[in-house]
Amino acid sequence: MKTGWWSEAEGGAVPSTPRILLWGGLVAAAGGAVLCVLGWYGVSGERFAERQLPYLASCTVPGAALLVVGAVLGAAALFAPVAPSPVRPPEEGDAVEEPAAPSSGEPPLRVPGGTLAHRPDCPLVAGRPEAVPAGDAALAPCPVCEPWPR
Repeated sequence: MKTGWWSEAEGGAVPSTPRILLWGGLVAAAGGAVLCVLGWYGVSGERFAERQLPYLASCTVPGAALLVVGAVLGAAALFAPVAPSPVRPPEEGDAVEEPAAPSSGEPPLRVPGGTLAHRPDCPLVAGRPEAVPAGDAALAPCPVCEPWPR
């Protein structure tokens, strides 16, 4: 089961791969940007080309390489396959969730000018006198109360 930064595997909790790639890419790109700025600052203070070369070799070129590595790791994080969490079959004694039954036999409600259909007990329309029956209007189901199965 994946929770936050870590996913539980057979041997215990391990960091999930896409997050490692993403954060590794961000750190590499940030380090590369810092090195490029330091290299630029060093080169800008030198008048002669032979005194600029050490800054290029020690800061600017490695900084550009880290920027490329960061971009590659970031792209790899976007395209890394995410393993689905294992689904455990229900065992005897496990509670089985039943689909939510309507709270009443009343028709769905809507707010005038609204685009969602709500159950009568939905907290978004409960107690609102302007809520009217939805009728045959083409409305999307409310994500809070889900008035009908999708």
